[in-house]
Amino acid sequence: MPEADQEAVTTSTTRGRLGRKFKRWLKNYRVKQRRKSAAQKRTTSKKLTYALIFVLLLLFAGFAGAQAYLSPDPAGDELSLDQLSALADEKRIETAEFRDEDNQLVGSFALESIVPIEEPKDKKSDGKDNRDKGKSRNDGGGAEDPDATADDTGATEEDTSTGDEAAAAGGNDDRARDKKKNDKKKVEEEPVEEPSRAPVGAGDYYFNYPSSDAAFSVLSEMMTEAEAKVFVNPQTSKYVVRQVSQYLLPLLILASFFGLLFSAGKGGGSGIGEVLTFGSIGKKRQKRGFATPITFSDVAGADEAVAEMKEVVDYLRDPERYEEIGAVPPKGVLLFGPPGCGKTLIAKAVAGEAGVPFFSVAGAEFVESLVGVGAARVRDLFQRVRAVAPAIVFIDELDAAGRRRGYGGSGGGGSDEREQTLNQLLVEMDGFEVSTGIVVIGATNRPDIIDPALIRPGRFDRHITVEQPDAEGRELILRLHAKGKPIAPSTDWSYLAKRTPGFSGADLANVINEAALLTVRENKPKIETNELEEAIQRVLHGPKRRGVVLSEEERSRAAYHESGHAIVAASVGRSEDVHRVTILARGKGLGLTGVNRDTDALLLTRSQLLGQLVTAMGGVAAEEMVLAEPSTGSEQDLEHATELARDIVGRFGMSPTLGRARLLASDAEQFLGGDSGLAKLSDQTHTAMDAEVARLLESAEQEATRILKTHRKVLDSMATRLNTQETIEGVELDRILKVVAIKPVHMSSIFPSGSTNGRSKTGSTSVTRSRPATRRR
Repeated sequence: MPEADQEAVTTSTTRGRLGRKFKRWLKNYRVKQRRKSAAQKRTTSKKLTYALIFVLLLLFAGFAGAQAYLSPDPAGDELSLDQLSALADEKRIETAEFRDEDNQLVGSFALESIVPIEEPKDKKSDGKDNRDKGKSRNDGGGAEDPDATADDTGATEEDTSTGDEAAAAGGNDDRARDKKKNDKKKVEEEPVEEPSRAPVGAGDYYFNYPSSDAAFSVLSEMMTEAEAKVFVNPQTSKYVVRQVSQYLLPLLILASFFGLLFSAGKGGGSGIGEVLTFGSIGKKRQKRGFATPITFSDVAGADEAVAEMKEVVDYLRDPERYEEIGAVPPKGVLLFGPPGCGKTLIAKAVAGEAGVPFFSVAGAEFVESLVGVGAARVRDLFQRVRAVAPAIVFIDELDAAGRRRGYGGSGGGGSDEREQTLNQLLVEMDGFEVSTGIVVIGATNRPDIIDPALIRPGRFDRHITVEQPDAEGRELILRLHAKGKPIAPSTDWSYLAKRTPGFSGADLANVINEAALLTVRENKPKIETNELEEAIQRVLHGPKRRGVVLSEEERSRAAYHESGHAIVAASVGRSEDVHRVTILARGKGLGLTGVNRDTDALLLTRSQLLGQLVTAMGGVAAEEMVLAEPSTGSEQDLEHATELARDIVGRFGMSPTLGRARLLASDAEQFLGGDSGLAKLSDQTHTAMDAEVARLLESAEQEATRILKTHRKVLDSMATRLNTQETIEGVELDRILKVVAIKPVHMSSIFPSGSTNGRSKTGSTSVTRSRPATRRR
């Protein structure tokens, strides 16, 4: 290659690298600016809230100070109206000051009248007349005194006539009575002086009067007549303060209060804050970490899901690597699986590993009774996430907001609201405005009911199944949850993992916790295997019911029932799965046969399913064969057997009579509003299905009875020992079940030979039910 071409290639390569570096720098600068702007908005909002609180406190303090300033505080004694009037009459009031704003009359009064009091003229003339009348009586120039006349007359008569002394004595008595009456009349006619109501002594006074012109006129006239010094104080400063405190301050307080509610309500909350933020998802959803950081090392038993999620973490940490190659990272990751398998834990681990803003929200938070609120919350959430991207959005229980459209009712009301929310979520994830730098993680237990538009490529383009852990995963989970707890060194984690098939991560965590609680209850220093095994039984079947006391007949029936389960299970090849047989009441049952479930198996054959069906009918078969009648203790066994038989016929198409057909509707259709678990079947097919389920149960019971008749001695021996010991397990149980001959269940024992493939020569499906064999008691 010529040197000029090499230089040109080198120059173009260098320019390309510089261009990519510049693009990275520009992108990082924009991300920093967005985050800085979002942080400034949050800081500004907080500052505004604090400022409004401070202003509100100042306004309250000013209002309280104004009320204290406006309260009147005069000196002296408060007078009543009659006391004030008495002082005015006696002219003892020295000063009187009218205060307009306080509506008070204040001043001082003297000990005695400040001006001489003149007597009325009519009183003076009356006194002079009385004195003149007295003089005339004394001088004899006026009218004759009747008493004097009487005395003079009496004296004359006494000198002239002594014969009339008795008559003169009678006249003197009459005159005495008349004089006494006249004296009494004079006393009654003289006026009695009442005591004055004016206060005694001198001092200051105040009088509260109503705010009216009439009251002011009366009081001013009274003070003028009392010749007091009258003043008027308009109190201009108090007038200004009163106007401000009555009109301006309340308005400012209300404005500050509502401003505080609006500023504080932007972040969600309760009360009016919630009303104001119907369309907001709340800032509290954003997290940058947890109190105890969770990483992938805290997740066990889900290696495949962790490996897939590490790619998302890689993209969030270093998106330039993907851009150089042209790879488009996943926009959405859907985690689905049974409950308790660690979907939320994996999302937390992703947030802890990536070190980016993490938004968590439940799907039910988008659904509201008010139409349009859910869509507004979706817009608000993604608007906030874009401001701080790259970021993670975790939506737990996605099926609440992303349920398939067109189901769940008549198409109005709440379903319309859910559909609007789903449409907005679809647009935000992959619409005209593509969200870059945002990874949406959804978790659900029901992926079959999610709307197909939501799980297409471009939205949730990666689907990760988080299944229940296998034996190795269960062992890792048990060890993980046992960290920091005093576990006995002799604990066999592999054995415990095999004893817990079908347990989720949450179940295993509960096992360790129950074992710790049992250890504390028994005052042991360490958690041993016995506590762990008892914890497994408590999680599976509930705690022991010590208060249930069985009679001898009930103990014998329970012993035969549980022994029948164990022997039938050993006969169909599941002796290794039987690890305990007990007649101690636990949970709802009166006894228990611990048979490990085949949940670790990915595929189950027809023979395995029929073996489970025969094992489920072993208890009722033993009761009916030995004790001649069944009991109510077989309720749970019959429920399990009936469901299993329906699945064999209707779900898996393993019935030779009805052929390879799915007769039961899917769980999704039933969950989305279907009122029946059956597909669209004709009456004849429905009847044939019911008949086939009944025949399966009947044949399974006959097979269990045949097995128990073959091993009747083992059944009696095991029931007797179980009735005495109450529990058989371990080596002793293995020794008993070893003598049971293993004979796997075949189709010939369940389906009679007369129903080969259930079809006639013409190819039509036969729905005729074969007559069961006659049973003998």
